Amino acid sequence: MARETFTGTAWITGAGTGIGRGLALALAARGMTVAASARTEADLVSLAAEARPGAILPVPLDVTDEAAVGAAVTRIEAEAGPITLAILNAGTNSEVSAQKFDTARFAHVVDTNLMGAVHCLGALLPLLRQRRAGRVAVVASVAGYRGLPTSSAYAASKAGLIAMTESLKPELEADHVELTLINPGFVDTPLTRKNTFPMPFLIDNDEAVRAIIGGLERGRFEIVFPWQMSLAMKILGSLPYGPFFAITRRMVRRL
Repeated sequence: MARETFTGTAWITGAGTGIGRGLALALAARGMTVAASARTEADLVSLAAEARPGAILPVPLDVTDEAAVGAAVTRIEAEAGPITLAILNAGTNSEVSAQKFDTARFAHVVDTNLMGAVHCLGALLPLLRQRRAGRVAVVASVAGYRGLPTSSAYAASKAGLIAMTESLKPELEADHVELTLINPGFVDTPLTRKNTFPMPFLIDNDEAVRAIIGGLERGRFEIVFPWQMSLAMKILGSLPYGPFFAITRRMVRRL
């Protein structure tokens, strides 16, 4: 279990706001050069202004565009050096209920959360495997442990990320490439503030960043927080379908 030393160049997607922004500043403060990607260039410019001069390279990017992802990785390695740590954090959420099942909305969530990470891995893994070094951290969610009402798209995308990361880990270990799975609960970010449902055990963004940095330092495979939400979701995940659906039926809101 390799520990993360935070040297070289980090690439963070979804770095414009929330967890990604906090991680970019934290890693820059530890001396890394951070390539920060997000769709909104203004967010990246303001992010770079918060860090020490030259610490953060803004790389505007839509991770759903596979060709653009490849070009971004090429640019980062040319301008900032080989990527030693990648945190694939870009994501979105949109409630999809059975009553208002929207295939376009569902596809957008999956394309951003799951396929966005796939596009990044497609560009990164050949480089890391060739160098026989590096770590990739994939940000999924405790929502991927079990499907809950109105979260069909989000849960499907996050469950896919969890299964993908679990599948790749033993294969990449042979090439000395480390994988980390990050499963947050509810974190107070611009994305979660759009939620219209209760968010138990909500934590602030700084606490989430500290949990991730600490987990990376210790070389953990899964970083999951807060512990209360993790425990609740893992208990739900262990339940047979009978009692599980008895609980989730009580969560259904007629939309």
